[in-house]
Amino acid sequence: MTLTTAADPATRAQDLLTALHPLLTAEAAAEAHASGTDPRDLEQGVWLRLLERLDAGGPPQDTADWLRRTVGAEARRLRTATQRELPYTGQPAEPADDTERGPEQRALTADRRRAVHAAVRRLPGRCPRLVAALLSPKDLTYREIAGELGMSQGSLGPERSRCLGCLRRMLAAEVAAPEPWGKER
Repeated sequence: MTLTTAADPATRAQDLLTALHPLLTAEAAAEAHASGTDPRDLEQGVWLRLLERLDAGGPPQDTADWLRRTVGAEARRLRTATQRELPYTGQPAEPADDTERGPEQRALTADRRRAVHAAVRRLPGRCPRLVAALLSPKDLTYREIAGELGMSQGSLGPERSRCLGCLRRMLAAEVAAPEPWGKER
């Protein structure tokens, strides 16, 4: 597959993405059907690998062959992750009804919720809207959240992971770390 020799790296990258899109769509659809994964998840993973590769030093020599091999590797990665993930079957740690808790516990819970929601509002990009939708009492499905936010359903998982990682780092920095061996000051 030959690419244009545009001087601008952004133009070259855009030309590469445009040229590879039909092949990637076909490869992802075929591999997804065989491996039982969502083709859009495969496509997104391969695009990410390609962009990482472009940042690291340029496109691969044989882009079509690289794309086919990467689709297969991404499908194997997703299949392995799906096999290792187990559904959560435990019960919630806190009572669902506020009347079962004392006033101190309700005050602490409300304070904790306020802190989390304040941190969510400080998240960068579209993370505040995504995390707010995930925390919504309506218990929205991924399809509903994707429609509400105007993004693909396949990108919600990776985006959610990035946003929650950022939120985790923000909250960890705000909470005092305990002393070694679990002793607090």
